[in-house]
Amino acid sequence: MKANPKMTGAETPWELTRRRFAKHRMAVGGLGILAVLYAVALFADFVAPYAPQARDLHYVYCPPQLPRFNFEHGLHVRGVKRHVDPVTFRRTYQEDPAVVFPLRFFAKGEPYRLWGLLPLERRLLGVDRSYAAEAAPAGFAPTFYFLGTDRFGQDVFSRLVFGARVSLSVGVVAIIVTFVLGVTIGGISGYVGGRVDNFVQRGIEIVNAFPHLPLWLALGAILPADWSPLAVYFAITVVLSLIGWTGLARVVRGKILSLREEDYAVAARLLGASHARVLFRHLVPGFTSHIIVVLTLSVPAMILGETALSFLGLGLRPPIVSWGVLLQDCMSVQTVSNYPWLLMPVGAVVLTVLSFNFLGDGLRDAADPYSTR
Repeated sequence: MKANPKMTGAETPWELTRRRFAKHRMAVGGLGILAVLYAVALFADFVAPYAPQARDLHYVYCPPQLPRFNFEHGLHVRGVKRHVDPVTFRRTYQEDPAVVFPLRFFAKGEPYRLWGLLPLERRLLGVDRSYAAEAAPAGFAPTFYFLGTDRFGQDVFSRLVFGARVSLSVGVVAIIVTFVLGVTIGGISGYVGGRVDNFVQRGIEIVNAFPHLPLWLALGAILPADWSPLAVYFAITVVLSLIGWTGLARVVRGKILSLREEDYAVAARLLGASHARVLFRHLVPGFTSHIIVVLTLSVPAMILGETALSFLGLGLRPPIVSWGVLLQDCMSVQTVSNYPWLLMPVGAVVLTVLSFNFLGDGLRDAADPYSTR
Protein backbone atom coordinates (compact mmCIF):
# COMPACT_ATOMS: atom_id res chain seq x y z
CA MET A 1 0.00 0.00 0.00
CA LYS A 2 1.37 3.38 -1.02
CA ALA A 3 1.80 5.83 1.85
CA ASN A 4 0.02 9.15 1.71
CA PRO A 5 2.51 12.05 2.16
CA LYS A 6 -0.10 14.00 4.15
CA MET A 7 -0.58 11.08 6.58
CA THR A 8 3.14 10.45 7.08
CA GLY A 9 4.01 14.14 7.40
CA ALA A 10 6.40 13.99 4.43
CA GLU A 11 6.33 16.73 1.79
CA THR A 12 5.97 16.01 -1.89
CA PRO A 13 8.72 17.22 -4.27
CA TRP A 14 6.43 20.02 -5.53
CA GLU A 15 5.76 21.18 -1.95
CA LEU A 16 9.49 21.20 -1.22
CA THR A 17 10.11 23.17 -4.38
CA ARG A 18 7.41 25.71 -3.49
CA ARG A 19 8.77 26.14 0.04
CA ARG A 20 12.32 26.64 -1.21
CA PHE A 21 11.13 29.10 -3.83
CA ALA A 22 9.26 31.17 -1.21
CA LYS A 23 12.58 31.76 0.58
CA HIS A 24 14.10 33.38 -2.53
CA ARG A 25 12.98 36.99 -2.07
CA MET A 26 14.27 38.28 -5.39
CA ALA A 27 12.46 35.50 -7.24
CA VAL A 28 9.21 36.14 -5.37
CA GLY A 29 9.56 39.85 -6.12
CA GLY A 30 10.21 39.10 -9.80
CA LEU A 31 7.13 36.89 -9.92
CA GLY A 32 5.05 39.68 -8.38
CA ILE A 33 6.32 42.25 -10.88
CA LEU A 34 5.60 39.91 -13.80
CA ALA A 35 2.11 39.26 -12.46
CA VAL A 36 1.47 43.02 -12.40
CA LEU A 37 2.91 43.51 -15.90
CA TYR A 38 0.81 40.74 -17.41
CA ALA A 39 -2.30 41.99 -15.58
CA VAL A 40 -1.66 45.47 -17.01
CA ALA A 41 -1.24 43.97 -20.47
CA LEU A 42 -4.43 41.93 -20.10
CA PHE A 43 -6.47 44.99 -19.04
CA ALA A 44 -4.60 47.50 -21.20
CA ASP A 45 -7.80 49.14 -22.47
CA PHE A 46 -8.85 49.87 -18.89
CA VAL A 47 -5.43 50.87 -17.52
CA ALA A 48 -4.37 53.20 -20.37
CA PRO A 49 -5.85 56.71 -20.16
CA TYR A 50 -6.09 56.95 -23.96
CA ALA A 51 -6.40 54.68 -26.98
CA PRO A 52 -3.04 53.69 -28.54
CA GLN A 53 -3.68 55.66 -31.74
CA ALA A 54 -5.32 58.70 -30.09
CA ARG A 55 -3.38 61.84 -30.89
CA ASP A 56 -3.50 65.56 -30.19
CA LEU A 57 -1.29 67.62 -32.51
CA HIS A 58 -1.55 70.58 -30.14
CA TYR A 59 0.53 68.65 -27.60
CA VAL A 60 3.39 67.23 -29.69
CA TYR A 61 6.37 66.26 -27.50
CA CYS A 62 4.56 67.43 -24.39
CA PRO A 63 6.64 66.65 -21.26
CA PRO A 64 5.30 64.31 -18.57
CA GLN A 65 2.49 65.59 -16.37
CA LEU A 66 3.25 64.10 -12.98
CA PRO A 67 0.33 63.61 -10.58
CA ARG A 68 0.35 65.83 -7.50
CA PHE A 69 -1.55 65.71 -4.26
CA ASN A 70 -2.69 68.29 -1.73
CA PHE A 71 -5.63 68.57 0.64
CA GLU A 72 -7.21 71.38 -1.35
CA HIS A 73 -7.41 69.69 -4.74
CA GLY A 74 -6.67 66.06 -3.90
CA LEU A 75 -4.94 64.03 -6.62
CA HIS A 76 -4.50 66.32 -9.64
CA VAL A 77 -2.29 67.49 -12.49
CA ARG A 78 -1.47 71.03 -13.43
CA GLY A 79 -2.64 72.45 -16.70
CA VAL A 80 -0.03 72.76 -19.45
CA LYS A 81 -0.02 75.62 -21.93
CA ARG A 82 1.76 75.47 -25.27
CA HIS A 83 3.98 78.27 -26.59
CA VAL A 84 5.24 78.33 -30.18
CA ASP A 85 8.27 80.45 -31.09
CA PRO A 86 7.24 82.61 -34.07
CA VAL A 87 10.74 82.40 -35.58
CA THR A 88 11.90 78.82 -35.00
CA PHE A 89 8.42 77.31 -34.53
CA ARG A 90 9.82 75.39 -31.57
CA ARG A 91 7.17 74.23 -29.11
CA THR A 92 7.63 74.74 -25.39
CA TYR A 93 5.24 73.87 -22.59
CA GLN A 94 4.76 75.53 -19.26
CA GLU A 95 2.77 74.35 -16.27
CA ASP A 96 0.41 76.82 -14.66
CA PRO A 97 -0.01 76.18 -10.89
CA ALA A 98 -3.27 78.11 -10.96
CA VAL A 99 -4.87 75.68 -13.45
CA VAL A 100 -5.65 72.34 -11.82
CA PHE A 101 -7.37 69.31 -13.30
CA PRO A 102 -8.42 66.73 -10.67
CA LEU A 103 -7.62 63.10 -11.37
CA ARG A 104 -10.26 60.50 -10.65
CA PHE A 105 -10.18 56.74 -10.41
CA PHE A 106 -12.61 55.09 -12.82
CA ALA A 107 -12.84 58.39 -14.69
CA LYS A 108 -15.08 58.67 -17.70
CA GLY A 109 -13.15 58.75 -20.99
CA GLU A 110 -13.49 57.78 -24.61
CA PRO A 111 -15.67 54.68 -25.14
CA TYR A 112 -13.88 51.41 -25.87
CA ARG A 113 -14.48 47.67 -25.87
CA LEU A 114 -12.61 45.60 -23.31
CA TRP A 115 -11.11 42.59 -25.14
CA GLY A 116 -13.25 43.67 -28.09
CA LEU A 117 -16.39 42.50 -26.28
CA LEU A 118 -17.48 44.63 -23.32
CA PRO A 119 -18.44 48.24 -24.13
CA LEU A 120 -17.00 50.52 -21.43
CA GLU A 121 -15.96 54.12 -21.01
CA ARG A 122 -14.33 54.12 -17.56
CA ARG A 123 -10.55 54.23 -17.19
CA LEU A 124 -8.45 53.29 -14.16
CA LEU A 125 -7.14 56.84 -13.67
CA GLY A 126 -7.64 59.97 -15.68
CA VAL A 127 -9.18 63.39 -15.96
CA ASP A 128 -12.95 63.23 -15.93
CA ARG A 129 -13.67 64.96 -19.22
CA SER A 130 -17.31 65.61 -18.42
CA TYR A 131 -16.18 67.78 -15.50
CA ALA A 132 -12.82 69.21 -16.57
CA ALA A 133 -13.81 70.34 -20.06
CA GLU A 134 -16.20 72.90 -18.60
CA ALA A 135 -13.68 74.18 -16.05
CA ALA A 136 -10.71 74.45 -18.45
CA PRO A 137 -9.55 78.05 -18.99
CA ALA A 138 -8.79 79.37 -22.46
CA GLY A 139 -5.62 77.87 -23.90
CA PHE A 140 -5.70 74.80 -21.66
CA ALA A 141 -7.05 71.31 -22.26
CA PRO A 142 -7.90 68.65 -19.66
CA THR A 143 -4.94 66.36 -20.45
CA PHE A 144 -3.12 63.73 -18.42
CA TYR A 145 0.11 62.66 -20.13
CA PHE A 146 1.85 60.72 -17.35
CA LEU A 147 4.94 59.95 -19.48
CA GLY A 148 4.57 62.75 -22.01
CA THR A 149 3.74 62.49 -25.70
CA ASP A 150 5.60 61.58 -28.89
CA ARG A 151 6.02 63.37 -32.22
CA PHE A 152 2.38 62.73 -33.13
CA GLY A 153 0.96 63.90 -29.81
CA GLN A 154 0.22 60.33 -28.70
CA ASP A 155 0.34 59.45 -25.01
CA VAL A 156 3.55 57.51 -24.33
CA PHE A 157 2.19 55.78 -21.21
CA SER A 158 -0.90 54.50 -23.00
CA ARG A 159 1.18 53.19 -25.90
CA LEU A 160 3.62 51.62 -23.42
CA VAL A 161 0.72 49.76 -21.77
CA PHE A 162 -0.65 48.54 -25.10
CA GLY A 163 2.88 47.65 -26.23
CA ALA A 164 3.21 45.36 -23.20
CA ARG A 165 0.34 43.29 -24.57
CA VAL A 166 2.31 42.51 -27.74
CA SER A 167 5.87 42.31 -26.39
CA LEU A 168 5.00 40.10 -23.42
CA SER A 169 2.75 37.82 -25.44
CA VAL A 170 5.42 37.32 -28.12
CA GLY A 171 7.69 35.84 -25.45
CA VAL A 172 5.00 33.51 -24.12
CA VAL A 173 3.80 32.30 -27.54
CA ALA A 174 7.38 31.77 -28.71
CA ILE A 175 8.13 29.77 -25.57
CA ILE A 176 5.20 27.45 -26.29
CA VAL A 177 6.60 26.70 -29.75
CA THR A 178 10.09 26.36 -28.28
CA PHE A 179 8.78 23.89 -25.70
CA VAL A 180 7.19 21.68 -28.36
CA LEU A 181 10.28 21.70 -30.60
CA GLY A 182 12.84 21.41 -27.81
CA VAL A 183 11.16 18.59 -25.90
CA THR A 184 10.24 16.62 -29.03
CA ILE A 185 13.53 16.91 -30.92
CA GLY A 186 15.74 16.74 -27.83
CA GLY A 187 13.76 13.81 -26.42
CA ILE A 188 13.98 11.81 -29.65
CA SER A 189 17.69 12.59 -29.94
CA GLY A 190 18.48 11.34 -26.45
CA TYR A 191 16.12 8.37 -26.49
CA VAL A 192 16.98 6.94 -29.92
CA GLY A 193 20.68 7.79 -29.90
CA GLY A 194 23.05 6.58 -32.62
CA ARG A 195 22.87 8.24 -36.02
CA VAL A 196 19.68 10.12 -35.16
CA ASP A 197 21.33 11.68 -32.13
CA ASN A 198 24.44 12.56 -34.13
CA PHE A 199 22.37 14.15 -36.91
CA VAL A 200 20.29 16.24 -34.49
CA GLN A 201 23.29 17.44 -32.51
CA ARG A 202 25.19 18.48 -35.63
CA GLY A 203 22.08 20.39 -36.76
CA ILE A 204 21.89 22.16 -33.39
CA GLU A 205 25.56 23.09 -33.64
CA ILE A 206 24.99 24.59 -37.09
CA VAL A 207 22.07 26.69 -35.81
CA ASN A 208 24.08 27.84 -32.78
CA ALA A 209 27.07 28.73 -34.98
CA PHE A 210 25.18 31.65 -36.53
CA PRO A 211 25.30 34.93 -34.60
CA HIS A 212 21.76 35.45 -33.35
CA LEU A 213 21.34 39.13 -34.12
CA PRO A 214 22.40 38.92 -37.80
CA LEU A 215 20.30 35.78 -38.16
CA TRP A 216 17.29 37.60 -36.67
CA LEU A 217 17.87 40.47 -39.08
CA ALA A 218 18.15 38.15 -42.08
CA LEU A 219 14.98 36.24 -41.21
CA GLY A 220 13.13 39.45 -40.39
CA ALA A 221 14.21 41.09 -43.65
CA ILE A 222 12.62 38.38 -45.79
CA LEU A 223 9.15 39.07 -44.37
CA PRO A 224 7.02 40.63 -47.13
CA ALA A 225 6.26 44.31 -46.53
CA ASP A 226 2.62 43.87 -47.57
CA TRP A 227 1.83 41.32 -44.85
CA SER A 228 -0.89 42.22 -42.37
CA PRO A 229 0.17 43.15 -38.81
CA LEU A 230 -1.24 39.87 -37.51
CA ALA A 231 0.77 37.85 -40.04
CA VAL A 232 3.96 39.71 -39.11
CA TYR A 233 3.25 39.06 -35.43
CA PHE A 234 3.05 35.30 -35.92
CA ALA A 235 6.04 35.33 -38.28
CA ILE A 236 8.20 37.04 -35.68
CA THR A 237 7.04 34.49 -33.11
CA VAL A 238 8.06 31.62 -35.40
CA VAL A 239 11.43 33.27 -36.16
CA LEU A 240 12.25 33.58 -32.45
CA SER A 241 11.12 30.01 -31.81
CA LEU A 242 13.23 28.54 -34.62
CA ILE A 243 16.31 30.05 -33.01
CA GLY A 244 15.52 29.52 -29.33
CA TRP A 245 14.67 25.81 -29.18
CA THR A 246 18.25 24.48 -29.33
CA GLY A 247 19.12 25.21 -25.69
CA LEU A 248 16.08 23.35 -24.39
CA ALA A 249 16.74 20.46 -26.76
CA ARG A 250 20.25 20.05 -25.35
CA VAL A 251 18.93 20.01 -21.78
CA VAL A 252 16.23 17.45 -22.61
CA ARG A 253 18.70 15.24 -24.48
CA GLY A 254 21.11 15.18 -21.54
CA LYS A 255 18.37 14.27 -19.08
CA ILE A 256 16.95 11.53 -21.33
CA LEU A 257 20.42 9.99 -21.77
CA SER A 258 20.76 9.70 -17.99
CA LEU A 259 17.23 8.38 -17.39
CA ARG A 260 16.50 6.05 -20.31
CA GLU A 261 18.23 3.06 -18.66
CA GLU A 262 16.60 3.55 -15.27
CA ASP A 263 14.64 0.61 -13.88
CA TYR A 264 11.22 2.19 -14.32
CA ALA A 265 11.93 3.02 -17.98
CA VAL A 266 13.18 -0.53 -18.70
CA ALA A 267 10.18 -2.01 -16.88
CA ALA A 268 7.80 0.11 -18.95
CA ARG A 269 9.38 -1.15 -22.17
CA LEU A 270 9.24 -4.77 -20.98
CA LEU A 271 5.54 -4.37 -20.18
CA GLY A 272 4.92 -3.44 -23.81
CA ALA A 273 4.74 0.39 -23.58
CA SER A 274 5.47 2.14 -26.85
CA HIS A 275 8.58 4.25 -27.24
CA ALA A 276 6.51 7.43 -27.39
CA ARG A 277 4.76 6.52 -24.11
CA VAL A 278 8.04 5.71 -22.38
CA LEU A 279 9.56 8.99 -23.56
CA PHE A 280 6.73 11.45 -22.94
CA ARG A 281 4.84 9.62 -20.16
CA HIS A 282 7.66 8.28 -18.00
CA LEU A 283 10.93 10.08 -18.79
CA VAL A 284 10.03 13.72 -19.57
CA PRO A 285 7.83 14.26 -16.46
CA GLY A 286 10.81 13.24 -14.33
CA PHE A 287 12.58 16.57 -14.95
CA THR A 288 9.65 18.93 -15.51
CA SER A 289 11.07 21.44 -13.03
CA HIS A 290 14.27 21.75 -15.07
CA ILE A 291 12.27 22.36 -18.24
CA ILE A 292 10.31 25.13 -16.49
CA VAL A 293 13.56 26.78 -15.39
CA VAL A 294 15.05 26.70 -18.89
CA LEU A 295 11.86 28.09 -20.44
CA THR A 296 11.66 30.86 -17.82
CA LEU A 297 15.23 31.94 -18.53
CA SER A 298 14.54 31.85 -22.30
CA VAL A 299 11.63 34.31 -22.24
CA PRO A 300 13.87 37.41 -21.83
CA ALA A 301 15.81 36.42 -24.95
CA MET A 302 12.55 36.22 -26.90
CA ILE A 303 11.42 39.65 -25.69
CA LEU A 304 14.81 41.19 -26.46
CA GLY A 305 14.77 39.58 -29.90
CA GLU A 306 11.37 41.08 -30.76
CA THR A 307 12.46 44.46 -29.40
CA ALA A 308 15.66 44.44 -31.47
CA LEU A 309 13.90 43.42 -34.68
CA SER A 310 11.13 45.99 -34.26
CA PHE A 311 13.58 48.73 -33.26
CA LEU A 312 15.54 48.18 -36.48
CA GLY A 313 12.34 48.19 -38.54
CA LEU A 314 12.58 44.51 -39.49
CA GLY A 315 10.03 43.12 -37.06
CA LEU A 316 6.64 44.43 -36.05
CA ARG A 317 5.59 47.61 -37.80
CA PRO A 318 3.03 50.34 -37.11
CA PRO A 319 0.10 50.38 -36.52
CA ILE A 320 1.07 47.49 -34.20
CA VAL A 321 2.29 48.90 -30.89
CA SER A 322 5.14 47.09 -29.13
CA TRP A 323 8.07 48.23 -27.05
CA GLY A 324 10.41 47.79 -29.99
CA VAL A 325 8.14 49.84 -32.26
CA LEU A 326 8.01 52.62 -29.65
CA LEU A 327 11.80 52.74 -29.53
CA GLN A 328 11.92 53.60 -33.24
CA ASP A 329 11.33 57.20 -32.14
CA CYS A 330 14.71 57.08 -30.38
CA MET A 331 16.83 56.61 -33.50
CA SER A 332 18.15 60.17 -33.25
CA VAL A 333 20.46 61.14 -30.40
CA GLN A 334 19.18 64.71 -30.63
CA THR A 335 15.59 63.52 -30.18
CA VAL A 336 16.55 61.49 -27.11
CA SER A 337 18.47 64.45 -25.69
CA ASN A 338 15.52 66.80 -26.10
CA TYR A 339 12.76 64.34 -25.20
CA PRO A 340 14.25 61.73 -22.82
CA TRP A 341 10.81 60.38 -21.83
CA LEU A 342 10.69 58.57 -25.17
CA LEU A 343 13.16 56.06 -23.66
CA MET A 344 10.57 54.77 -21.18
CA PRO A 345 10.11 51.48 -23.13
CA VAL A 346 13.76 50.70 -22.31
CA GLY A 347 12.87 50.77 -18.62
CA ALA A 348 9.96 48.40 -19.23
CA VAL A 349 12.20 45.96 -21.15
CA VAL A 350 14.92 46.05 -18.46
CA LEU A 351 12.38 45.54 -15.67
CA THR A 352 10.79 42.58 -17.46
CA VAL A 353 14.11 40.92 -18.30
CA LEU A 354 15.43 41.30 -14.75
CA SER A 355 12.18 39.92 -13.31
CA PHE A 356 12.34 36.84 -15.54
CA ASN A 357 16.00 36.31 -14.66
CA PHE A 358 15.30 36.54 -10.91
CA LEU A 359 12.34 34.19 -11.33
CA GLY A 360 14.47 31.71 -13.27
CA ASP A 361 17.24 31.83 -10.66
CA GLY A 362 14.73 31.17 -7.90
CA LEU A 363 13.14 28.28 -9.75
CA ARG A 364 16.55 26.79 -10.49
CA ASP A 365 17.59 26.93 -6.84
CA ALA A 366 14.23 25.54 -5.69
CA ALA A 367 14.31 22.68 -8.19
CA ASP A 368 17.89 21.63 -7.33
CA PRO A 369 17.80 19.30 -4.31
CA TYR A 370 21.56 19.75 -3.82
CA SER A 371 21.44 23.52 -3.68
CA THR A 372 22.73 25.03 -0.45
CA ARG A 373 20.74 28.25 -0.81
